Amino acid sequence: MKLLSEHIEKNQSGSVRLIAQEPEDIWHVYNLVQKGDQLKASTVRGVKSESKTGSVTTDRVRITLTVSIEDVFFDSHACALRINGRNIGESKYVALGQYHTLDLELNQPFTLSKPEWDLISLKRINDACDITQQADVAAVTMQEGLAVVCLLTQYMTVVRQRIEVPIPRKRRGSTTNYEKGLKRFYDQIYRAIKQHVDFDIVKVVILGSPGFVRDQFFEHMMAEAVKAEDRNILNNKAKFLLVHTSSGHKGALEEVMRDPQIKARLADTKSAQEARAIDKFYQMLNDEPDRAFYGYDDVCKAAENGAIGTLMVTDELFRAAD
Repeated sequence: MKLLSEHIEKNQSGSVRLIAQEPEDIWHVYNLVQKGDQLKASTVRGVKSESKTGSVTTDRVRITLTVSIEDVFFDSHACALRINGRNIGESKYVALGQYHTLDLELNQPFTLSKPEWDLISLKRINDACDITQQADVAAVTMQEGLAVVCLLTQYMTVVRQRIEVPIPRKRRGSTTNYEKGLKRFYDQIYRAIKQHVDFDIVKVVILGSPGFVRDQFFEHMMAEAVKAEDRNILNNKAKFLLVHTSSGHKGALEEVMRDPQIKARLADTKSAQEARAIDKFYQMLNDEPDRAFYGYDDVCKAAENGAIGTLMVTDELFRAAD
């Protein structure tokens, strides 16, 4: 996320102008916007026009609108954000009070205005705009013919690339086509790592697979790096962590993050902070159930008695207006 400008008054009302540069930035914006806020952004609107002959045509015109937010829709898989509201600004194409849906786009500036900016919202902006707060763990889950390249942050897992390569079956007496297909597959993963993993930030790269796919890929990648004198890969060889997973799908990362050895390796990364807090809660719930509470009513009673050491709040509850 890039902060272009910030105008916050003494009463905490005001606006910020931002650019979402990464898919995770859309997630941050989703957690910033609320009903009643105002969003100004570029959008495309279908505009009908009638010719002298009476024929009607519809043209798609890019315009800038400011809407008062009423509904927010977030697609976690595509990292897409749609914001619906009434137009509150002068426009040649959209009447005042008319509804319009803004699709927030990457690398397109927008302005978010609030009647009151709280400290948590301002901190979220600072975290999103600070490069040291970005993903410091990368992961590639793979099985023959399928690989998913992800970046893990403190807030979410972002899929950067999904790789699918058909690999011919081994034939009796000849494995040439199989080996060629496997090499194409491994080459694509190698290129994806070079494209999506910034080793200046990333501390650990997890390679996970069933069987020996991860080991074979790692050997292939290092051999190719030696041929190409790829210092970026060779100098960061120690950052690669090879682990077993049940499949090459993204969901396999959940089992990886529960492994005690993996937790130890990721102990100083941001993505492990939330996992440690949850593990500590479940451990306390098992060992000392009188000290671990969940549910709104029980947590409120604990708060009234000043008995909360760590409070965990889901994003859904935190966003709730009531």
